[in-house]
Amino acid sequence: MCLGIPGKIIEISENDPLTATVDVGGVRRPVNIACIVSADRPSASCVGDWVLVHVGFAMSRIDEDEAQKTLALLAELGEMQEEIDAMQHSAELT
Repeated sequence: MCLGIPGKIIEISENDPLTATVDVGGVRRPVNIACIVSADRPSASCVGDWVLVHVGFAMSRIDEDEAQKTLALLAELGEMQEEIDAMQHSAELT
């Protein structure tokens, strides 16, 4: 299963126009944006765009509303996993 995580492009690298700094849930990381740039959408115009990031690549653009919904769902899944882990741990103790 492939999972794309929403992130917001906050700047383009001065040294490499196909590398951007993307904020993914408060964590900033370099991401390759070659898949989302084109002649009519150069890298400099991507700042502020929301993208789906998978293994260090921006795979596609998404709108901010979709990004926020996905981030909220991922947070819920994380909380649910914590609950499942806690239940499994308590079952192991009994």
